[in-house]
Amino acid sequence: MQEDDPTKLEDSSGVSRRDFLKISGISAAVVPILGTKLVEAAGVPVRVYGPGKVPIELTVNGKKHQLQLEPRVTLLDALRDNLEITGAKRVCDRHECGACTVLLDGKIVYACAVLAIEAQGKPITTVESLMQGDQLHPIQQAFVDNDASQCGFCTSGFVVATRAFLEKHPDPTPEDVRRGLSGNFCRCGTYHGIQLALAQVARKGA
Repeated sequence: MQEDDPTKLEDSSGVSRRDFLKISGISAAVVPILGTKLVEAAGVPVRVYGPGKVPIELTVNGKKHQLQLEPRVTLLDALRDNLEITGAKRVCDRHECGACTVLLDGKIVYACAVLAIEAQGKPITTVESLMQGDQLHPIQQAFVDNDASQCGFCTSGFVVATRAFLEKHPDPTPEDVRRGLSGNFCRCGTYHGIQLALAQVARKGA
């Protein structure tokens, strides 16, 4: 069987094998721009970040922070190691347990699964923003009142997730609660206390 000419084969994207090899094996001139690089790949300028540190701006709890981070650094590591905002916990570090839950542009995310560089330009809300001075947020107070934590590693993630959940479901059913907080796990098994805490806050309309 005659072998096809690899320079004539094209995939569904319309990129020929020859162009693909140019892109993947390119060693073109690189122009540094603010920690990034512009590489010409198959005639198209492509911006590449890293592998060294690049300038990153994060807006956390309403405050802007200027950082120099490698593009591979997660939002969780940036918060804890660079900004000393430690409410989000590193537990599984595999975006499975929810202990690192924060709000990114109002949406629940696992901070260990988001790169810091991807969080730029979006407001980041952590559990630290909920307290007003020495006054606990009603959700935090409800967790205390209902003994909804033991070791405490999962608690901040549950508190943040609860806040986001109640904004969408101010009068939730028990089934709503089970489904709405299913992305957060408690190894100590304090789910009953957490459910009571959430019901307490929902009754008060906080």
